[in-house]
Amino acid sequence: MVKKLTIVTHIIAWAIAAIWIIPFLGVFMASIRPFNEIRNGWWNLHTFTPTLEGFFKAERYLRTISLSRSILNSFIVAVPATFIPILVAALAAYAFARFKFPTRDLLFLVIVLLQTIPQQAVIVPLFNITKNVGLFNTYIGLILVHTAFGLPWIILFLRNFFSTLPVEIEEAARIDGASYWKILYKIVLPMSLPALASVIALQFVWVWNDFFFALILIQAPQMKLSTQVIATMATDRFTLDWNMISAASITVMVVPIIIYAALQRYYVRGLVAGAVKG
Repeated sequence: MVKKLTIVTHIIAWAIAAIWIIPFLGVFMASIRPFNEIRNGWWNLHTFTPTLEGFFKAERYLRTISLSRSILNSFIVAVPATFIPILVAALAAYAFARFKFPTRDLLFLVIVLLQTIPQQAVIVPLFNITKNVGLFNTYIGLILVHTAFGLPWIILFLRNFFSTLPVEIEEAARIDGASYWKILYKIVLPMSLPALASVIALQFVWVWNDFFFALILIQAPQMKLSTQVIATMATDRFTLDWNMISAASITVMVVPIIIYAALQRYYVRGLVAGAVKG
């Protein structure tokens, strides 16, 4: 009975994986084949002429910025917008998980509720604030916005994971004279590697794929991110080169795929532990 259940589970898992990977295969085939070959469906292989012309056209499509430069700009935003909120949230999450102080539960509830605020609801005040303080059209302003939006869910996630760790190890360290700072960075964070890997993967991919905040807060052509460049390719009023757009999408998509592949060893463990404990 258990063996049959395992077989059924594997079949369902592979079926779901196939459903998810089919659109990716479609985009990939469109990126390496001329449009005439995929006009009647990318799965049609009667004529198959692979080419990298779409990747070269995507690189030099815009005169103001190349695709490779926009990818570098995305890295400039995504890397600090991933690690800054993690560092700040780790401190807050440890305090919520281990210390008792007045209004702790109420404050934590407020932080949880902040996750429900949609981006569209606050974009106007964010636009005005960044413009008034001189952070409009700067990477620092965009990084701070992503940091602010990432903090609530990261605090919730890490606080839940920290609550699952054995307190006895920390108490033994305290007896040996270790400070709370040393306990956090020498004991708690190394033990939380699965959770940290999950947070890094999720936060990085969400920032990397962001289009809305970048569209509003970054206006200089040479500062645009990869998602903005692809959107520009897809909204050309004169031509719509699916081979080029697919090639650009695949190029930008490679980065989060690599991140997930590198961290997948810890990803599932951290995601389950950080989401279940309440």
